[in-house]
Amino acid sequence: MADYREAFVGIDVAKLRNAIAIADAGREGEVRFFGEVDASDTSMRRVIQRIATKFDRVYFCYEAGPTGYGLYRLIRSLGYECMVVAPSLIPRKPGDRVKTNRRDALGLARLLRAGELTAVWVPDEGHEAMRDLVRARAAAVETLRVHRQHVSAFMLKHGRIYPRRKGWSMRYLRWLQEQPFDHPAHQIALQEMVEAVRVSKERVERLEGVSRSSFRPGHWRRSCGRCRP
Repeated sequence: MADYREAFVGIDVAKLRNAIAIADAGREGEVRFFGEVDASDTSMRRVIQRIATKFDRVYFCYEAGPTGYGLYRLIRSLGYECMVVAPSLIPRKPGDRVKTNRRDALGLARLLRAGELTAVWVPDEGHEAMRDLVRARAAAVETLRVHRQHVSAFMLKHGRIYPRRKGWSMRYLRWLQEQPFDHPAHQIALQEMVEAVRVSKERVERLEGVSRSSFRPGHWRRSCGRCRP
């Protein structure tokens, strides 16, 4: 057991290259910068296995961010433990504002060894796909709202006040079509804005249709073991 060796690996992930640091077990264990490597699956697989062969047990971690959970799934598929860390809960020293890839990787390795990191819940691929679908619908709804606001602001600027309370009905759309403008450019501008509303609305309806089929009873329970009634 005297030769048993553990390592704690911090990875500062980025779009193109990942910075890697390794902390040996024990309070006095060495913490060293391994280097920066290509962020592709092939390169990371090779580096992970290269590091793991030198130790009896290896723990990996990286911050949650825009690169997603692909690296987590890769490390787990190779049989090693990995933590995706909540960035907002990483302990920071007062006044420590200098951030580099090297320093972040070294800090993650130290904190992982000390047990001071907080993990985020990592969704499976089914959950992640549904999350992306929900986000896409939310973005489409916001785009529709903005396009409608453009039309409303345009009409208000020209003193055109819809006489009824309920907007964006078929009657409201007919009222928009019937509005005459002296300058053809105004007419074209309104037509383009109304067309943008139409396209945005169709996009929302498409995504809602997909969402309803994706979240139908049974399908959600099968893909989400945590979400049982």
